[in-house]
Amino acid sequence: MNPSQALIERSIPFLEEVKNRTAGGELEDWLNNTHGPGTALYDDLARMITNGVEEGWAANVEVDGPRYRRSRIAEPSDVLNYFSVTAVYMKSEPRYRGQYHQHPYGELNLVVPLDPGAELAGPRGWQGAGWTAPGPGSHHYPEIRGGALIALFYLPAGRISYDITPAPVG
Repeated sequence: MNPSQALIERSIPFLEEVKNRTAGGELEDWLNNTHGPGTALYDDLARMITNGVEEGWAANVEVDGPRYRRSRIAEPSDVLNYFSVTAVYMKSEPRYRGQYHQHPYGELNLVVPLDPGAELAGPRGWQGAGWTAPGPGSHHYPEIRGGALIALFYLPAGRISYDITPAPVG
């Protein structure tokens, strides 16, 4: 089995478990308590996606040079309960912001720091190793600090929108 298919296969039972849950704070807490670092699911997915980035089959399309890359690993399908699977690699200098976007149906995001102290800005603050779960309709710049990390994210119906304008500051 090729490595990306193995990652997809490992994701199937997880997506079956979360298919009827709504992204947001309650689900984020559950993910971190049930499937956080040190659990079989987190550790397996973190290892697989880190290998994928190192081997060049995941997060291999440059969005903003080598410090911000992403790739869709799987499109939504029946076997994935209509979630897509995408990987993003980001490296801060010292903090870095990616492309502003919206999550029409929310997002489940596995955060895998590659450098000690690397964190992703989530809807509830900075997150190192673990999960974020921005709710439906949420929008933000993906932002990291403290080094490089990988975000492996699952999108309901594969929905993500880049055609949104950031709200004015002030």
